[in-house]
Amino acid sequence: MKKKILIIDDDSKLCDLLTSYLNRYGFNTESKNTPSAGLLKINKFQPDLIILDVMLPEMDGFETLKQIRKATETPVVMLTARGDTMDKIVGLELGADDYLPKPFEPRELLARIQTVLRRFQRTPSPDSDKSTHYASGNLTLDVERREAYLAGEDLELTSMEFEILLLLMSNSARVISRDDIMEEIRGIDWEAYNRSIDVAVSRLRTKLKDDAKRPNYIKTVWGKGYQFIGEVTNNA
Repeated sequence: MKKKILIIDDDSKLCDLLTSYLNRYGFNTESKNTPSAGLLKINKFQPDLIILDVMLPEMDGFETLKQIRKATETPVVMLTARGDTMDKIVGLELGADDYLPKPFEPRELLARIQTVLRRFQRTPSPDSDKSTHYASGNLTLDVERREAYLAGEDLELTSMEFEILLLLMSNSARVISRDDIMEEIRGIDWEAYNRSIDVAVSRLRTKLKDDAKRPNYIKTVWGKGYQFIGEVTNNA
């Protein structure tokens, strides 16, 4: 089945270009030029990934992303004409899964899309009757279904947050540097900025209700990286 991509961008020429390009690579792509139309389309179209511009009419991409995250954890790749690091940080804080400054090559966007979709794949293996689970206290992680629960409550993690938590739990007690985390969860060459990892970990801690000063799960090892300190069991 073709993966569905929704583009929300007020540049109609760019939308037409990307729609044509992505469809040639097997995607089912549609576009909308305003946030209101895009938000309505999400419910009807049920996209597997959303490409979202920052500079939009009605409301900017950041506010649009807030509205998206109220309803779905569908991965979002943000586009902007501004390459400012703070814009990237704000997008990541709000739950974006990747960020690409304009102008860009369509093949670079395609690579980002493919990487994010691989990270977000939720379908269990058809030849497996059981999933790999990690557990620590009230926290459980279902690898195949890509779901995480705290005391039975779905944490609704973004793909980036899930990958970081999985990496830390599957390497329990090991200190993992920001660069290593970036390399593991991205899988492609891109402009690495350590602050993005800090932002994602901060969001993850909030969902885990974990105190950074007295953590039960994720400890910051200053100058080195992050460490999962809870006792982890692995049931495969």
